[in-house]
Amino acid sequence: MKRTFDDKIAYICKNEIFKMEKKMKKTRFYQKHLNANAKMVSFAGYEMPIQYPKGIIFEHNLVRNSVGMFDVSHMGEFEVRGKDALAFIQKITTNDASKLLPGKVQYSAMCYENGGIVDDLLVYCIEPEFWMLVVNGANIEKDWDWCIKNKEGFDVELYNATDDINLLAIQGPNSKATIQKIADIDLNPIEYYTFKIGKISGFQAIISRTGYTGELGFELYFRGDTQVAEKIWDDILEAGKEFGLEPVGLGCRDTLRLEKAYCLYGNDIDETTNPIEAGLGWITKLNKGKFNGSDVLTKVKEEKPKRNLVGFVVSVDKFIPRRHYKIFADGKQIGEVTSGNLSPTLNKAIGLGYVEAAYKEPGTKIEIEARGKLFPAEVVKLPFVG
Repeated sequence: MKRTFDDKIAYICKNEIFKMEKKMKKTRFYQKHLNANAKMVSFAGYEMPIQYPKGIIFEHNLVRNSVGMFDVSHMGEFEVRGKDALAFIQKITTNDASKLLPGKVQYSAMCYENGGIVDDLLVYCIEPEFWMLVVNGANIEKDWDWCIKNKEGFDVELYNATDDINLLAIQGPNSKATIQKIADIDLNPIEYYTFKIGKISGFQAIISRTGYTGELGFELYFRGDTQVAEKIWDDILEAGKEFGLEPVGLGCRDTLRLEKAYCLYGNDIDETTNPIEAGLGWITKLNKGKFNGSDVLTKVKEEKPKRNLVGFVVSVDKFIPRRHYKIFADGKQIGEVTSGNLSPTLNKAIGLGYVEAAYKEPGTKIEIEARGKLFPAEVVKLPFVG
């Protein structure tokens, strides 16, 4: 049977991103996903929706053109309190958290001493002595252990709030108009990478102008049991009805982030990569003082990385680049694919991968090897979709 565009995208997401696990947790929206006939998969230890009946392409376009709602409660939240909270965060993250005031958010990374990436994360300054780190769901245990290992000598208290917090991401051009209907504060002053604490459907929440889609969007962090979570879910669906809002799954979250060339931990970045070669030099502030990995990263920047993460567009139809496919140029292997999928917006196959530095410039012709054949592609300027 011939597979559809949707089937191909779902297959790649399921086999390369969402790994099957025996014992899985459930978010407080689990029954809502089942009621909506979501296709559930294992991800980061949770049973999560990869897509709903209308499919990944529909959901992708809904977010790009109107508004969709993601359950991303699998993400991890660590609270950091104490007089040394900022100093602790400065040690473990690459960006300069001293630039943050209460109400500000920062994209950052944690590195090992060898410069390899522990995780990428969001840093929230809630109060001068109260911060929150939001980490990838698949890395919660590893990241928590890393934070505990690094807290020695700092007057801080750490609390893993992951199981307490529900997280919904309302993403798309109509996200603000949707959330405003059930928020008790004006959302207009909330600029990109800032947040306010207000009430959603009468329940206190961090209302954050952030997301992983590249669209206008808000992420809502709130505590509460299943009854609270389901009420907020229902109220958002009702508020967004005039815009056609529907729940959307993690499958389109991946295609949306790939079009914007946002790194995915475990694919594009991991402990074997460093922020400089991954194009994350802009969140690596080597002049802020010493931090984990800063000596190695300074040397990498001075000597320039030997390889770089690039984006490419495949030049032929009916071929989708997959993770670990080899990249060739000039008759030799020059790198490896880290992410690849079909772009619903461009209707083309796109991908990310590391290549030798000499081949990083847009316009460079490359080839992707699969099944003993070479398929032509071209390095392009990122993001794929503006």
